[in-house]
Amino acid sequence: MEKHPLFDIFMREKIVAILRGLSPGNAVACGDALVRAGVRLMEVPLNRPGALESIRLLAEHFAGNGIVVGAGTVLTPEQAERVKEAGGEFIISPNMRPATIRRTKELGMLSMPGFATPTEAFDAIDAGADILKAFPCGTPENIAVLKSVIPLPVFAVGGVVRSSKRAFLKTADGVGAGIGIYRPELSPEELYRFAKEFMEE
Repeated sequence: MEKHPLFDIFMREKIVAILRGLSPGNAVACGDALVRAGVRLMEVPLNRPGALESIRLLAEHFAGNGIVVGAGTVLTPEQAERVKEAGGEFIISPNMRPATIRRTKELGMLSMPGFATPTEAFDAIDAGADILKAFPCGTPENIAVLKSVIPLPVFAVGGVVRSSKRAFLKTADGVGAGIGIYRPELSPEELYRFAKEFMEE
């Protein structure tokens, strides 16, 4: 399988900021704060109002700047299509649905589906996934066991916070961080300080 153009960026950056609860009204300001803190990969989950508009605003704002914006909690091929229309560049899911993976790849986006078992992981690989998301990730030791048999990179997601980040990065290829790096109640300046602490841990 040919490597997706974003693959090396994910492998280099290793941290996906999950912006659950981001609103279009402050999407750009929060995005700027996160970039100042060192974030380069931003995931906007679709299970919150205004998610597609937030993706559109971020994608337009950061176009050509090396900041990659995509969507999380993508459950169907139709949702993947809407993310593409909004300017998103990657699709992350909590589950493994071959149809969603295949449509994501047809649209030229990077695919990171979720899995909980080796069987799901290998089914995702067969469908064309680029990277796998262990969700819920459990412990760093659990990731190490999974990676002993899974040939694709694995990102740990689900409860990764500042105190556990280093341990997960020793066994996983990267992490997705939600409440550990982003909280919607924070002002942009507060968010910058909060995210910077996570990134520098």
